[in-house]
Amino acid sequence: MIMSTQIVATNVPNHLWQLLWEYDPNGLIVVDADLYIKLVNPAFCQLFGVKPEDVVGQPAETILGEVSDFKRVWETGTMIRNQMREYQSPELLINQIIFPIEDEGIIACIMTDFSHQLTQKRQLNLLRQETIKQVNEVVDHQMQVVQEIAGLLGETTAETKISLLKVIQMLQHEATDSLALINSDAHLMPKLDPSVS
Repeated sequence: MIMSTQIVATNVPNHLWQLLWEYDPNGLIVVDADLYIKLVNPAFCQLFGVKPEDVVGQPAETILGEVSDFKRVWETGTMIRNQMREYQSPELLINQIIFPIEDEGIIACIMTDFSHQLTQKRQLNLLRQETIKQVNEVVDHQMQVVQEIAGLLGETTAETKISLLKVIQMLQHEATDSLALINSDAHLMPKLDPSVS
């Protein structure tokens, strides 16, 4: 199986490989074992806003920052697949596949741009923050309204209680007066002799 792939690969003219390199929409970077940049394709240059002549021959960390994954791939001979990495300058979210090509003494990396997801993620976070802020404002407003209603109800309740207490006192006073009047009238009334019919 591997031999047939090698036969197919050797039958493809070099200019086709060059075209694939030039037109691949993924960023491609190749570094040597010392992590110096050997090759970059146009898509890589577009992603990072650089020119090939400015980066080829430079340490990979000058463009990529942290390059420990490249070093680990070289030292272990294993591939890192589908690693999401966020770059700060420029702001990028990249899915990386890093693999060694030991026979050539190089490490290659294929970078697929997922920056649109980073933008969506930030917009979603912004929307969440705005929603939380609005909910807090609504809750604060509702609490203020509840406090105002409670204050009004408290005042109304107090006023009602005072009025009812006055009514009760008035009724009690009238009842007391009525009893006193009845009792005083009872003393003034002539006593009837029960023997008189």
